[in-house]
This record gives sequence, structure tokens and C-alpha cells, in this order.
Amino acid sequence: MGLGLGVVVLTMGDRPRELGALLDSVAAQEGEAARVVVIGQGARLPPLPPWADAVEPPKNLGIPGGRNLGVRRLRELGGVDVVVNLDDDGLLPRTDTFRLVREAFEREQRLGVVGFRVADATGRTRRRHVPRPGRSGVLRSGEVTTFLGGGHAIRMSAIERVGGFPARFFYAHEETDFAWRVLDAGWSIRYRADLLLQHPRTDPARPAAHYRPTARTRVRPAERRLPAALLPPYPASWSLHALARRPPAAGLRAWWSGFLEDVRTPCPPRLPMRWATVWRMTRLGHPPVF
Repeated sequence: MGLGLGVVVLTMGDRPRELGALLDSVAAQEGEAARVVVIGQGARLPPLPPWADAVEPPKNLGIPGGRNLGVRRLRELGGVDVVVNLDDDGLLPRTDTFRLVREAFEREQRLGVVGFRVADATGRTRRRHVPRPGRSGVLRSGEVTTFLGGGHAIRMSAIERVGGFPARFFYAHEETDFAWRVLDAGWSIRYRADLLLQHPRTDPARPAAHYRPTARTRVRPAERRLPAALLPPYPASWSLHALARRPPAAGLRAWWSGFLEDVRTPCPPRLPMRWATVWRMTRLGHPPVF
């Protein structure tokens, strides 16, 4: 008998058709059925298949808080060795995805996280969805230093070792904080181009309301996890990155407002990573300063 898989899906209840299609693609996966938990983020859930466990917290817990609740529910259900987090408007177009996930974790005992490739209906993966520097490597699987929130799998024992997602982040960059802790504990993270999550293409010109919460949590992983010597380069590099992307004036003002709020607001606990981890990330092409 292979590793037991559990699936966590967060939803605001406003995409019932997309959620239904995702759950159908989960049910179509080869091998032993996964345990599925759907979290309604402060919203009533639409009718679900009988094999999906519905959890409706009274308020929106944010992305990291919702995922943590899903993990707790999977622990209660039992028999879960690997947790798969999926966006509610995503789709698994291949039926062998869960089989490949199981094989990956069975083959590599220190594998902590597997990141999926996110692509639109035409098969195109946007640059910001590739978890490595540069513009190449969309179809190249391998060891990386981070992963995408919309589609990934985490070994349950890694969660138990390093703790869950940082609920105080609420939105954005919780994967960065978690990835740094996983790497610092000696686990590896792998990007798998063959594990495809089909996701609607989003407009890169996002509204100004998007920029503030994204920037507000940008500094928090650094405050919590970086050695003191790396704290100044981190916000400097991300400030330059924000300017280079040339957002609209309203977006730039919102970004700086959130960024400065984050700099002024402590986000404990502070547990800096080892310099050995910094060097490991640097060897993988992504030092933790940008």
C-alpha cells in the first residue's frame, strides 16, 4: 500500500463550477483515492461530493490559516502521509498526477515539498510561475528553493517537523517562509514540470488593491528567517524589483505603503536560518536576498 494522500482546497464559495471541475479531476486520479477537505473561507460551501469533507470556519482565515485548518482536519481523518494543496479554480488535466506524487515521495525520503507546474489552458506557463531565476527552465524539473501556492504537495512529517504556514501572513509569501524552514531543517524542494495544474490565465496588470497586501508581507520572511547580515540587502533588492516592474502609479503607491508598514511591524518569532542553508540556496541559484 502506497503513501496516503490528502487534498486541501480553499474556496470563498464564489466559484462553484470551477470547484466542481477541480474535484472531478481529483476523483479521476489513478490509484488509491485521496482524502479531500474543502475549506469554506467564511462562506457557505456549495453541495460537495459525499467523499469530500466540508469545513466551514465562521470567518476567512486567510490562505495560510485555511491551509493549516485543512491539515488539522486531515490529521483527524488519519492515514495521510502527503498533503496536496490546490487552488479552487485549478484543474488536474492528467490522471497520473497523484501517482507521480506518491512515487516522488517514496523515492526520496528527504523530499519535503513538490511544486507543480502551473499553466493556462494553452499550456503556457508565465514567468512568475517558475520557481527559479531567469527565463528558462519552465519544462526543466529539479531541485529549487521555493514553490507555488496554487499547486504543491508537502510531506506531512515535514509539516510536523517545521510547523504549518504562518497564519499571521494571511495573504502572500507564506510559501517563502515555509520553504526556508523546510530547507533549513534539511528537506529538499523539487519543481516537477510534469505535474501540471491547469489554471486560468490572470492579467499581469493587477489592480492597486493587490499590491498593498503583497508588499505588506514581503519583508516578514526576512525578519523571521534571515541572518542579520542579510536583512539590509533583502528589502533593497525587492524595492528595486518593484520599480523595475513599472507598476501603475496607484499600484506603486499601494506597494510602498504596504512595504513600509511591514518594515515597521514585527512578525515574531525570529529564528534565523543557518548559513549552511544560505549557501545551499545560493548553489541552487537563488540566494535568499531576492
